[in-house]
Parts: sequence; C-alpha cells; structure tokens
Amino acid sequence: MIGIDDLALATGAYRIDLAAVAERLGTDPAKYYKGLGQTEMSVIAEDEDIVTLGAAAALPVLERAGRDQIRTVLFATETGIDQSKAAGVYAHRLLGLSPNVRVVELKQACYSGTAALQFAAALVARNPAEKVLVIASDVARYELGSSAEPTQGAGAAAFTVSADPALLALEPAAGLFTADVMDFWRPNHRVTAIVDGQSSITAYLEAIGGAFTDYRAQGGADFAAIDRFCYHQPFTKMASKAHRYLAQRAGSTLDAAALAAQVDPTMAYNRRIGNSYTASVYLALLALLDGEADLTGERVAIASYGSGAVAEFLTGTVVEGYREGLRTATNEQILADRPQISDDTYLARQRTMPRTDPSDYTNRHETRAPFRFAGVREDQRIYEPTS
Repeated sequence: MIGIDDLALATGAYRIDLAAVAERLGTDPAKYYKGLGQTEMSVIAEDEDIVTLGAAAALPVLERAGRDQIRTVLFATETGIDQSKAAGVYAHRLLGLSPNVRVVELKQACYSGTAALQFAAALVARNPAEKVLVIASDVARYELGSSAEPTQGAGAAAFTVSADPALLALEPAAGLFTADVMDFWRPNHRVTAIVDGQSSITAYLEAIGGAFTDYRAQGGADFAAIDRFCYHQPFTKMASKAHRYLAQRAGSTLDAAALAAQVDPTMAYNRRIGNSYTASVYLALLALLDGEADLTGERVAIASYGSGAVAEFLTGTVVEGYREGLRTATNEQILADRPQISDDTYLARQRTMPRTDPSDYTNRHETRAPFRFAGVREDQRIYEPTS
C-alpha cells in the first residue's frame, strides 16, 4: 500500500475580497461569488514567492515525520524562477534536508503535481523504506482588468508519499490524456499568461473525460463506485461543471444534490485562496479531508488537469485513523490570519511587481511565514529564514 502520508498547505500573506475587484471593474460581486464560486484570493507579500510558499507548506510535514527518510524532493510549479536551477534546490536548503537527496522541478501547467505523485509512488515501490517529499507551489497572475483577473491566487501544497500512508492509499489504475491545444500558455517574455477562456473550459472537460475513459480501460472503478471527486479548481465552479459533465458522460443517474455532495466539500480552501495551479487539486483533497464528514474507507478521485493539455484521473481510499494526521484548526488559522487589503493596495503591488533592475534588488521584510525571499544580488536569488 503506497499513498499520501501527510499533507499541508501554505498561502500568500494577504487577501483581497473579490467584491473590491468587482467594484473597480464595474461588475456585480455575485458574478464572482456565485458565477466563479470565489470569495477572495491570496496576494503574496513582497518577500514571498513559490520557494517560500513551498518551503512553508513542507516545514510542518518534515517536523512531524523527520527528514531522515527523505531522499527525493519533487517540486511542481508553472511559476518558474529560473530557466535552469530547480526551485526545490532553494527549498532543500531552507528545510535543512540532507545533501544525499535528489531534487528536480516538474512543469506542465497545473498538472505536474500529479506527475510528481506518480513518480514518487514508483520510487517508494522500489524502496519502501524511503519517503518522497512533493511540493506543489504557484502564484497565478493575469492581466489587470481582464476576465481572468478575479481567478488569480497563490498557494502551495506539500505532501509525503510513503508505504503504509496515514491519509490516502492509492489504487493502481490511472487514466491519462494529452492533446496539443493552445488554451493557456505563458511565453518566456511574459509575466502573465495568455488565456483563451472558452477554449480552456472545453479543453479541460475533454481532457478530464478522456482521462476517465482511459482510467476505466485500465481497470479503474466505475463512476458509481467513487464516493468523492477532487478536481483541479482554477475557480471552484469549474469543479462543479466538470463533475456534471463527467457524470453525464459516465451515465450516472444521481440527482443534482447527490452530485454536489460528492464535490462541494472539496472547495472550501480554493474558494478563499484562488487559483494555485499545481497545488489546486491537492488543496481540494485537503479541504475534503478537513471537512466534517467521516471519510474512512471512502474512494476518492483526483482529477488533475494542466492546460496545453495533460490530464490524469486516479483514485485512492481514505485510511482508517486519517483524522489523527490532520491540521484542520491550523489550516483555518492560516487563512483567517491573512490581513485584508484594499483594491488600491493590491493594484500598487501588482503594478510594481516587475523590477526595473531584475538582477539586483532588495525586498522589504513583510512576510510572517518561516522563510522569505530577501531579494537578488548579482542575479543570485537570496532566501533566508525569518527568525
């Protein structure tokens, strides 16, 4: 039995209520609250980035389990900070891991955290004494004033994959789908992504449907035998749309309320954090586990999607005693402790993000997280503990 042994989150230092964004854009807040299923989004401090978020998420996991069994770190992100060096190498030092560890960065839009999960499971199968640390960390940014702006966000999920897992035991079947489509991409010269909104929704649905069909062909469970569904959530209503689509494709006879019960409990964190790209589907899983229902023995699907496009559909069963490993109160406190900023403050931060001299600058000390991005000296990124 191999699966997810521990799972933790981190997010940006601040939050903005989407009503403030709606007012500036002349839009009814209900368009975001109900239409997107989003209430607010996380905004990073000046001295936060994917490394600090990822390391902050991983720290409690390592403090609980220890570092001795970790011989691999897989860092999944689409918010790259270097064309060569893996973001995970910086996190490796901050987290105090042994030098006898392999570290690599994985990229394929929002999907690569799931690739990391599968690669980790294979490594553990080869040597069950090892644990693999997976970090999925991203900052989602779009053009100000665009229809995608309210779906920005920032977050990280970190989890260990091990034999005899404490949270979720993976099942062997997995369904895969890849198609070369231009629904969302970010060329090297751009800070923000290019998005074809309607094409992206279509590509998402077709990819998830194709992955589920392949999952069934590989011996996976019937739709009716799956209790809960965690989808990638660029916005939470996308998960609802995807679930209805998949249910219809699978010939399910469940009514709307029953379908909602399978997916709604996964939305609590993403609704408040916004899009976190690679971390999103694992924040959905964490929200589900942190929820009120006793999920012991239930089969949970992970439906992972990354634009461009790659999708994977897999399942696992919730392990008896899983609640003992949760940090539900801590996770709520992390979200509650983010100060709310005004739209003017948020705009000032977004507009000053690109540096006039990206090879040499200093960041103000703002974050209250364990680690900070201090700035750049002669094109070298500087990371340090905050205490």
